Amino acid sequence: MGSWWLIPLTKASSPARDEPGPGPHPSIADAGWSLVWCQVKVLLFHLARPVLLPVLRLLVGLRVEGLEHVPAKGPVLMVANHLHNADPVLLMAAFPRPIRFMAKKELFEVPVIGWIVRQAGAFPVDRSSPVREVRTLHRAERLLARGMIVGIFPEGMRSVTGGLQEAHPGVAMLALHSGAPILPTAIFGTEVLPFNGRKGRRRGTGRPRVTVRIGVPFHLQPIAAPHRHEGFAELTDEIMMKIAWLLPPRYRGIYAERVEATHISQVQPAAGRPARSP
Repeated sequence: MGSWWLIPLTKASSPARDEPGPGPHPSIADAGWSLVWCQVKVLLFHLARPVLLPVLRLLVGLRVEGLEHVPAKGPVLMVANHLHNADPVLLMAAFPRPIRFMAKKELFEVPVIGWIVRQAGAFPVDRSSPVREVRTLHRAERLLARGMIVGIFPEGMRSVTGGLQEAHPGVAMLALHSGAPILPTAIFGTEVLPFNGRKGRRRGTGRPRVTVRIGVPFHLQPIAAPHRHEGFAELTDEIMMKIAWLLPPRYRGIYAERVEATHISQVQPAAGRPARSP
């Protein structure tokens, strides 16, 4: 996310009010929804989800694992890998609570999907300048303070190879500043779906089988101020490793070897322990 870490997330650096998001109703689309409209959105979500889930199971073979890990209330920072334009929609349907996604501006231009995420309260990430990027982080922080789930793709873009890519450290900064629990989530199988823009689709065999796998929430440990930049990078890697563990090996990308090494280091000591006496 560029040089976002050069601008602290403080009240002084936040704008007087949010810039309007895309769409015909900027007063509704930004983070300052009115309470009544917010309640209407939540109600519509709970009405639509029971209808949408069976349809998605039929169309894309959607399977959801780990729903018991989603906190019933309170702020949650949901982090996930990114393969397809439809990922935000499928994740919104999979979760039992509404998700406010931080999404790149281009996603709002995708037919149908752009309309859906806009109506669901997603807001655009503007990468045109560090100041605008930080404003987006402030908006996310305010939503978390209101007890909402905020969704973010730390990689910042869809993976062309299908494997995890290097992530932007903004996710670690947001997690530390907000204090919200981080919910690692993996989504895979969407890379074979059509309508993925310039990234294209990967060939698959048989019917699509999309899986959403939700991990255990966790918190990051605060970092020492003299090592902020290096610390944010390490914490971002920690977040991505949590996602990598939830993914099948072929989706782990640049984190594949580290996951395997961690797995071996955990198995070897256990294998070397003497057997207990009966």
